[in-house]
Amino acid sequence: MFFRRRSKSPTELSDEELLLRYRQHGDVQDVGMLYDRHLTAVFAICRRYLRPDEDAQDAVMQLFEQLVEKLRRHEVDNFTAWLHTTARNYCLMVLRARQRTSPEGGGPLILHFPDATDMESAAGRHLPADDPEEAASTEARLRYLEHALTELPDGQRQCLELFYLQQKCYRDIADATGYDLSLVKSYLQNGKRNLKRMLESYPTDAAS
Repeated sequence: MFFRRRSKSPTELSDEELLLRYRQHGDVQDVGMLYDRHLTAVFAICRRYLRPDEDAQDAVMQLFEQLVEKLRRHEVDNFTAWLHTTARNYCLMVLRARQRTSPEGGGPLILHFPDATDMESAAGRHLPADDPEEAASTEARLRYLEHALTELPDGQRQCLELFYLQQKCYRDIADATGYDLSLVKSYLQNGKRNLKRMLESYPTDAAS
């Protein structure tokens, strides 16, 4: 007697199998299944760059719509790494768009962490997709910067992200966090000093 091999359900398929099936058949549900697996990580990335949370949620939805198109055209070897890079680049693009419409005008996007060596500009630049070496180098710096931020005490990290990424003033940070103004200033001062120390130890060959 012959038994028909049972087909795998979508939840049993690996990321690679779902990607291949989507390129073959174009079923958006396969992308949805794939995206659901990584949704928490994607939202965490978006939330680091974009506030309030509603903006991060909008970015998550926009990224899904981009995946529907991009994954039809591109083969992706490591989906997790590719998705995280795509999410970061999208958030940086949003921040650049905000900067262009701000009273200060345009120019390159810079995540200013004063006196934090040249990491302050390299970590925040949105790079063209056709410059893979420079993109890899900047991606490594972004990862290192994010790691450095997570190593800070919560109050310092939160105030730095609000002040530099969201360009909030002291009063806005105090309102958002519940800290008093003197504590906000202390967290920013100590956070900048600690971040500078960590970034100065960034390995120059990290992306090689």
